[in-house]
Amino acid sequence: MRTDDDSWDIETSVGATALGVAAMRAAETRRPDALFRDPYAESLVTAVGSPAWTRIGHGDIEGFDEAALRAMGPMISSLIARTCYLDAYCADAVADGIGQIVILASGLDARAYRLDWPSGTTVFELDLPTILEFKASALARVRSDVDRRDVPVDLRQDWPAALRDKGFDPSRPTAWLAEGLLRYLPAVAQDRLFDTVTTLSFSGSRIGTGYVPDIRDRIAKRGKEISERWRRLGLNVNWADLVYDGERNDATEYLAARGWQTTVHTTPELYAANGFEFPDAPSMVAFGDIRYVSAELP
Repeated sequence: MRTDDDSWDIETSVGATALGVAAMRAAETRRPDALFRDPYAESLVTAVGSPAWTRIGHGDIEGFDEAALRAMGPMISSLIARTCYLDAYCADAVADGIGQIVILASGLDARAYRLDWPSGTTVFELDLPTILEFKASALARVRSDVDRRDVPVDLRQDWPAALRDKGFDPSRPTAWLAEGLLRYLPAVAQDRLFDTVTTLSFSGSRIGTGYVPDIRDRIAKRGKEISERWRRLGLNVNWADLVYDGERNDATEYLAARGWQTTVHTTPELYAANGFEFPDAPSMVAFGDIRYVSAELP
């Protein structure tokens, strides 16, 4: 992940992106007709101690900049749609008998706690030690029914060895989850991640992720717009500094070239599937051209 050192400031660094997703999930859970329920997201947001984030997680938006809230609406819809898509990906994987789930850069994701995992499933969560420690502290009183195993490791290090040390079995099919990760990796690291996942994957394994095709030259403008919206809500995040610009391989094409059978859905398709209307100005979604890919290794 993009970072200049091993520190992790959850309110201003790349950790803020995980915090934003958790806040969105907490707010969605409070709605009576919520598309999913994450009863742990609010605890994760509250544990940060940020008044602004806590209010957003509680759904208390009175007094916030109304224009900024309206501008954030399409992004929130995109995150909700993404959550539903990857929840379904996980459910389909275990329904088809896959017993190993690996969540790469798990951040504040609470899927290991909130999804209905069949008996015998093992969920590995990989992320920086500070992130996993924070989550473990915030959810210390929560009991997970699944065999959940933290793998504290930087993805720039030898994470396959750390994963094996926690009991990962490369001779069994695995469902890999890389949610909102690729844009925070440089191009060479994205390719290396897919190469490593392919090497570790037994026949029948799957991977679910999302990416922006041809992301080059888009970060500066869009990142500035997003950061300004967040600033008007009292959130100090320079989003453009967290994401890698520049030319990179198309994720779907790269996986297909390595033997994966891919299925791709666009952001407008996910909007429609969840009852959202895609805005006339796609830029309001931040990255309305995100493609979501699920792939299986024959």
